[in-house]
Amino acid sequence: MTEIALFPLSSVLMPLSRIPLQIFEKRYVDLVARCMRENEGFGVVWLQQGSEVSGGSLDLPDISQLGTNALIVDWDQLPNGLLGISIEGRQRFAVESVWREADGLIKAEVLLDAPPGKVALPNQYDGLAEVLKSLLRHPQVSQLNLPLDFADGWTVGFQLAQLLPLDESIKHALLGVDSLEQLLEELDKLLREMSGEEPA
Repeated sequence: MTEIALFPLSSVLMPLSRIPLQIFEKRYVDLVARCMRENEGFGVVWLQQGSEVSGGSLDLPDISQLGTNALIVDWDQLPNGLLGISIEGRQRFAVESVWREADGLIKAEVLLDAPPGKVALPNQYDGLAEVLKSLLRHPQVSQLNLPLDFADGWTVGFQLAQLLPLDESIKHALLGVDSLEQLLEELDKLLREMSGEEPA
């Protein structure tokens, strides 16, 4: 069991993927400073409904019990003066217990999965890698400087799940998939539906 700080977001973070964050609450500014100083991460969990702003309350938000451990890979001061960071998902975790500290920061005891290992992308899913390559041409995506490996199935699957315009509930379901074959199959099906194609 591992104790980590949690950062509830309205977005799901996939392993091997990156998202930008804008930090403005003091508890998270302090968390980011500590993580950068000590080279440690924090947990990202999907905020399923409502707001995470505590307003001094010790009540816990409605968060998912499945999350992704994240590391800060870049930071900058944004034009609005706030702190901007880029985080990269490393491995999934299951939340076992959760509580709110006096400063409002949420912490949890979690069970960490092993980071996804390298598995060759099956030939029948080469089209998914091509879709990912096309998404990477978008300026906002290219700025993320994603760790690319088009031959690795988990990298292609998780990054595609992160970047596609899917409902967060669907992304959360994809995060929970344990089989690479199932993840790629679900993504292929979703892409066919988005393009109006009949299922194979």
